[in-house]
Amino acid sequence: MRLVVPRIGVDAPVRGVGLNPDGTVEVPPLDRPGEVGWYRGGGGPTVLLGHYDTRKGPAVFHGLPGLRPGDLVEVRQEDGGTRSYRVRELHQYAKDAFPTELVYGAGAGPQLRLVTCGGTLGRDGHYSDNIVVFADPLP
Repeated sequence: MRLVVPRIGVDAPVRGVGLNPDGTVEVPPLDRPGEVGWYRGGGGPTVLLGHYDTRKGPAVFHGLPGLRPGDLVEVRQEDGGTRSYRVRELHQYAKDAFPTELVYGAGAGPQLRLVTCGGTLGRDGHYSDNIVVFADPLP
């Protein structure tokens, strides 16, 4: 699978991810900053996760804060099909107030979520916030 987001120049491979032992969602390894992770553990929207940056520079979702309502997002599937989405909105949430049910919840239907880090980079090397893009399927 591949994720294509023309506005921000993303054309990236997508690999399945699950949960870490502590119950948090896995993200792609830092040594593969151009890869997107597809969280397969829910029954709700498609949730794709990617790094904002690494110590070596910008990563796959560095441009995510630049998306605007109406922007096109495509998920190109292994079988050759493409699912297209339009960005509805973008929000930034403090990590300690992350809206898990809103992002991963089963009631959301066939929507798409793109998730990366945002906010302030702390001394521990982690960002204070998450940026979440909400996108709706095109007919």
